[in-house]
Formats: sequence, C-alpha cells, structure tokens
Amino acid sequence: MIRWEELPELMALDSRRQLIRIPPELDVPITDRVRRLIDTAAFRRLARITQLGLVSLVYPAANHTRFEHSLGVYRLALLVLKHLSHDQRFRVQVTPQEGEKLIVAALLHDLGHWPFCHAIEDLGLPDVPPHEAFVARFLRDEPVALLLERDWGLQPDDVLNLIAKRRMDGVSSLLQNILSGPLDVDKMDYLFRDSLHAGVPYGRFFDQQRLVGSLCLNEEGDGLAITEKGKTAAELMVFARYVMFSEVYWHHAVRSATAMLQRSFYDLKNRLDLEVLFSLGEWEFIENLRRSAGQSNTADILQGLFGPVRTLYKRIAQFHYFDGNDVYRRIAGRPYRWLVACAHHLADLLSKKLGIRILPHHILVDAPPVHKEIEFRVDVFFPKEGTYRPLSEVSPVVRALAQEQFDHYVKRVRVFAAPSIAGEIKRLGALTELMHQAVDATDRFESDISDS
Repeated sequence: MIRWEELPELMALDSRRQLIRIPPELDVPITDRVRRLIDTAAFRRLARITQLGLVSLVYPAANHTRFEHSLGVYRLALLVLKHLSHDQRFRVQVTPQEGEKLIVAALLHDLGHWPFCHAIEDLGLPDVPPHEAFVARFLRDEPVALLLERDWGLQPDDVLNLIAKRRMDGVSSLLQNILSGPLDVDKMDYLFRDSLHAGVPYGRFFDQQRLVGSLCLNEEGDGLAITEKGKTAAELMVFARYVMFSEVYWHHAVRSATAMLQRSFYDLKNRLDLEVLFSLGEWEFIENLRRSAGQSNTADILQGLFGPVRTLYKRIAQFHYFDGNDVYRRIAGRPYRWLVACAHHLADLLSKKLGIRILPHHILVDAPPVHKEIEFRVDVFFPKEGTYRPLSEVSPVVRALAQEQFDHYVKRVRVFAAPSIAGEIKRLGALTELMHQAVDATDRFESDISDS
C-alpha cells in the first residue's frame, strides 16, 4: 500500500521535474498520469471556456480559462494534502488512496461546466440539467474512464461522488469540504485568479499560504477548521469574496450583460439541443445561439453582446434590501418566467406613459437568485485551550459580512433597457410606482393562469 510521502503528485511538488507555468508565476507539478488526463479532449475543452464569461465585457483582461483555473485548484489541493498529511488525525481517517481521489476530483471538478454555466443555471429552468450531469458524462467517456481505472485505480463514480457531493460519510464529507466548503481550494484559487486577471486587487487581499498552513480538522473530524493563526487570513478571504461580488461578479454592467444572455437563452431554449450546446466551447456555443436566433428580436440582444460593437442595455432603476419602497422584497427570488412577464408589463406601462412603443424584449428585470452566495461556517481551534469556536463568534467581520449583510448589500434588483429607449425612460425619474404596478399586473396575470 502506498504511503503519503510516496504519492507521485506530492513528490512532484518538490522534485519540480515536470511543470506547467500559470499566472502569477506559479509552477504546477505534473506527473505522467496527470498529463494524460489533461491531454484528453474532455479536459482540453476547458481551454475553450473562459472562467468569467461576460465579465470580460467590463474587465477586458478577464479572459482566463477554466483550464487554467483547474490547474490552480489541483495545485492547491496538493498543497493542502501535503500540509494535512502531517496531521495525525487526518492520517488516521484518510488513506493516500483517498487522497488520490481528491487530487483527481480537484483537477476535473469543472469538467461538466459549459460556457456561461452559472448564468444559465441561475434561471432555475426545470429542463436544464445541472452541470453535475455533464461531469458524469465526461467522466464516463472512454478516454477519461480508462485513464481513471488504469492510472489511478478509480471508477468514474468514485470521483463523481466527491464533485457532486453524493456521499456524505465522514471521509467523503471531509474531502468534499476541502474541494467545496467555506475554505475550499476552489474559492482560494478563483478569488485570487479572477482578481488577478480582472486587474483589481480585491481577491488577492487574503494570505493564501497562511490560510493553507492553518488548516486542521474540525472537532467532529468531518470537515476543515483553522487554527487561531489563520483567523485573520480567513477574515480577509471573506472580505475578498464580498468585494469581488460587489465590484466584479455583480457589477451593474456585468449584470446587464448577464440579463441579456439569460433572456436570449430563455427565448431560444426550445430551439436548442442542450446536449450538443453544453458540450461546445465558448465561441461554438455563441455561434449556435446566434444561428438559432436567426432574424428574431433575440438576435438583436445577442448582437449587442457578441457583435463587433458592444451594446449593453442601460440600467434605468435599481432597488436593494434597505430601500423603504419594498420593490426589492416583491421581486427578489421570483421565478425567471415571472421576471419575464413582469418586464413585459413594465414595457406596456412605460409605452403608455411615454407615448412611444417599447417592445417587450427592450426591458429586462434582473433579480438575485434565491440561494445565498456565501455561507461561511468554519470553526477556529485554540490549541492552548483545546477548544473549537465558530469563526463568526470570534470575528465581527465574518459575522457581519458572511451571515447578515452579504446578500442584502451586494445583490440588487435592477431594471435594464435597450440603449435606444433608456434615455427617454430615465427622464421620467423614479420608477418605483410603475414597478409596483408591473408587479401587481404580473401577479394578477399569474393568478389568472393558475385559475384557468
């Protein structure tokens, strides 16, 4: 049976014989069996899918790929395993063979993502499968499945269980926590990498090395905790995520582009072969959408996103949790079908108010999804006392940002309009009353449908 210190990938961290360089001047150790995986068509596809998609319309250097990110997550998983392999409690629970499973899962965790995946999944459409379904497809494809069995002694479902969180026993829960938890290797990489490529400092505020070096097992042994030495690094990671959502991921122009893509996909979905579409690289995906749109109104929206001239819809109103007008509370978390209907009613109301014809697709209502973007529950271990305490209990920063304010401050309900009519609408002033009327009309419409 192989020992921790004999794991080829952990040995490669020090031997530095085969390396791939990724920004910012990071060397990713590559073994022969890892190279065979990343040379498969399934993994190479990730080089044709950008990590941040539409964010590059606002931050033009944010064109890094899921291929690069996956290598970064794999590298961090090796560093975490190397650190934890010196922890006696970890060694008792997790065998080197389980460690190999985590290494593969970290490398392949994004295999099922398609272009603009999160924007489309946020629509919550019942006929759109979760990206985990596509992870399973690629893991079971012959080249990947054969390599997993031959080089790693693993079956596709062994890796899928970790990525899709299908098993939650003690060891699986711990490994999943390393891959996808409050202090996971995925977040550590994408916050840093997205910030780097976007050209902003916010996601690089936290001390990644200090954080990895402070990781330990929680009291139950089924997840990660940090020693008190990592408290500040963890606080800064929470703050980094908050600011990245505020200034990058949920920037109003990024949300405009996202709302345009979501509306286009929603209008076209019945013409699309999703099995084919979600297997494509980004530019093939875009061309597929544009061909499906033909000469429709949706084609105009896609032209603004992907044509030779960037023409994003303009923000004409926004509402947040702390407004006293209740528009946010009446709209946030509504199903996407309802948001489309609300936009149609608002277009009708604006047409009457302005005395001009506003087409339904010229108005988009963008509302935050129901799920929380950040939940940060992790314990801090105090060795001198031999006690664990929740980080939120010992950190006012985490308590405020991760539990109380994050979604309320960052997420807004926004209304966007086509540039051709946005100026006319803005001259009306506040749209609060019209928004309430549009919500009332939409609720009546939905009620009539339910009763019929």
